[in-house]
Amino acid sequence: MSCAICNTRKEKRFCPAVHGRICAICCGTEREATLDCPGECPYLQQARRDESARPLRELDREALFYHIEIPETFLYEREPLLGGMSYGIARVARTDRALYDRDAVAALTALAKTYETLVNSGLHYEPPTTNIGQQAIMAELQNMLDEYRKTEAQQQGYSTLRDSEVLKAVVFLLRLALGKTSGRPRSRAFLDFLLAQFPESPVIAAADAGSRIIVP
Repeated sequence: MSCAICNTRKEKRFCPAVHGRICAICCGTEREATLDCPGECPYLQQARRDESARPLRELDREALFYHIEIPETFLYEREPLLGGMSYGIARVARTDRALYDRDAVAALTALAKTYETLVNSGLHYEPPTTNIGQQAIMAELQNMLDEYRKTEAQQQGYSTLRDSEVLKAVVFLLRLALGKTSGRPRSRAFLDFLLAQFPESPVIAAADAGSRIIVP
């Protein structure tokens, strides 16, 4: 039988994205480009293992917010913050299969710009976006930050979380996303990575969210 995509080459493997059998070449060229590959696909998993992570140095310095320094001590001092933010992104991704890594990158970039403006000038600026998925991620992260500050205030009488620390946390997750994603239009490598860090059970996930740190 011929490939379900090109209809030319002989089929070699089953593709859950097209619910049919395709050739290896189409699998390699169309994977996460035109196909919505599910994370459980063994060929996608193998490709992610074989592909080395994109070196961050090859990416645009501006896209990485390279001027923002994130000391290693920050990762441990704000471990609950990073874990909570990671869980927040994973929760949105779990409910929306149409969400891709590029949406997470765009949302984190917009949030980083918002907090950078806030830290540098005290002004609140939100880059406009009409993408519903990106809006959902930004709203989830902002709600989580509000809850984080509220919890700190309840436990200590005041919140110690500074906007400059939020900026570092957002930039850290942005760099992680850029390093994990394959860069393909429909890549979910970063989102699947976050989903794997947290269990399906919302009770367990919520408990773990405050105690996990995601290290690239």
